[in-house]
Parts: sequence; structure tokens; C-alpha cells
Amino acid sequence: MRLHANAALGPKGRELMVRRVVERGWSVTEAAEAAGVSDQTCRKWRKRFVVEGAAGLIDRPSVAHSIPSRTPEDRVQAIAALRRLRFSGAQIAELLVMPETTVSGILRRIGLGRLGRLGEEPAVRYERGRAGELVHVDVKKLGCVRGVGHRISGSRASQAKTRIHGRRRGIAGWEFVHVAIDDYSRLAYAEVLPDERATTAIGFLGRAHAFYRRHGISIERVLTDNGSAYRATVHALACHRLGIRHLRTRPYRPQTNGKAERFIRTLLAGWAYGAIYGTSSERTAALDGWLWHYNHRRRHSALGHQAPISRTNLLGSYI
Repeated sequence: MRLHANAALGPKGRELMVRRVVERGWSVTEAAEAAGVSDQTCRKWRKRFVVEGAAGLIDRPSVAHSIPSRTPEDRVQAIAALRRLRFSGAQIAELLVMPETTVSGILRRIGLGRLGRLGEEPAVRYERGRAGELVHVDVKKLGCVRGVGHRISGSRASQAKTRIHGRRRGIAGWEFVHVAIDDYSRLAYAEVLPDERATTAIGFLGRAHAFYRRHGISIERVLTDNGSAYRATVHALACHRLGIRHLRTRPYRPQTNGKAERFIRTLLAGWAYGAIYGTSSERTAALDGWLWHYNHRRRHSALGHQAPISRTNLLGSYI
């Protein structure tokens, strides 16, 4: 039992106080003064003791027994159903002709105040049983670096989208970071390449295959999205030549390739946006060092706070 923060008496003290009045003939004033409480408090506990016995001396919630103006339960269920369809509070209020503040309060009370993943498919977490059984492959498009940008300067003045000779000023072009990450060990490989065409993706796959072989890992399957490079016939032939089975994610479900998506987030935070680069070549040159740290030093919570290299056949080698 949790006592009220300002309670002067616990159940035993209350029982002693009321028994002095009921059984020993003390006056309410005398009993209240001895207990250090007011006469009104003493009368309250005496009344509860006479009606309910010792059980009446336990603290009760201070909420009202009935709230006539409370929103009917069927209306609350309608609000909850609309929320699970990812309606905003304002949309629900407009649809049900209710004050938005009332809808917001009800959503908070029933635990639906934040949309988050509400209404989406629950995350299905999995992990392959051995290194190389499945390697996730993906591509991230990055803007080229030409001097300090708005992330550092705080100004987008140099990125104005006015057109000069048919081209937008402030656009320096794009680079494509191709990534591969082993499902079991989380050992990762990445390259910065000029495009995401099928021939480029094939070249990356061959070098990733060699990288994993150097670490004692033989790739059995690769999982990619449904990009044109991965649907190309030449890509299928390259996978066949390497003895790799090619799997593709469900359409419009990037979470199917979630390990690659999450690795890209880590890559961007730690490498692409984690330092100040003057040029794209400086950023590219820093990638190998960051990858080595990720594979050999960075502790991964899904691996029992061990580095990915700990799950390879090299048992901590620093190749």
C-alpha cells in the first residue's frame, strides 16, 4: 500500500486513534490531539471504522465515484479505432464533432497519444544461424561535398535553387554508397561509387564477396531491394557465377532489409556526417578507417556488446 505523501498517520496509527474514541471513551478532540491531526480527520476515520471496520482505515483513490460529463465508452472506443487507422487528433475531433483538447486527453489516457508504429505491421526480428548465410546489400545516395555546407555553417544561402544556364546552382552532384552487411556477424563492407547501375552493383558484389572470403565467410545468399540494378539479367548471371542465391525484399517494405537500413543510419551518423570534410574525396578517404573501427572495435548491442569481427571465423583477427 502506498500512503499519501502528506498522511500524518498510517493504518495502525489511525486504528489506535479511533479505538481510543470508540472503545476507551476519549473525546474526538483528545484523540485527534494525541495523534497530531485535526478533529475533522479523526471524525472521518472514526466513521469509516464504525461502518467498515479495520478495512476502512486503508487509503482510497481520491477520484470521484461517478463523472456525469465523462465521454461515453462507445465514443472512446470509436476514437481508439480511428487512431489505430492513423488518424490525427485533429482529424478525429473533426470527424466526431468533438473538441480537439478532449480527443487529445482521451488518446493520452488510453495510451494512444503518440502514433509511432501504431497501425503498422509489428517488427519481426530474426538472425541467421551462421556467418555468410545471408548478406544484406543496399545503396545510399549522398550529395557530393564542395566546401562547408549548411550542417556546419547553419546557412543555406549557398544552396539556393536558382537556375544558371539550365542547371540549379548549389548542386554539386551525387555519390552512391554501396553497403553490404552480414546478417549473423554484422561484419560490414562499403564503397563510394559514382552510380548505382547494374554493372557497378556487380563490381561491388564481387569485391564484397572477396572481402568476406578474406574473413573466412562464404556468402550463400544476398538480400537486396527491387531496384533496377538488382533486377537486371546481368546481375542474376553474376550471382550465379559466384554461387550466390539472390533474394529480393517485399515491394514497398524497406523494413524487410532492415539490417542494411539500420547500418546505413549508423554509417551516415558516424562517417558521412560525423566529421567536417572539405571535399568528397576527403570523405571517401575516411570510409576505410571508419569501417575498420566498426568491424573491429565498435561494440554491437545485438552481439552481446562485442565487435562484429568476434563472430567471424578469424576470431578477432585484424585483417
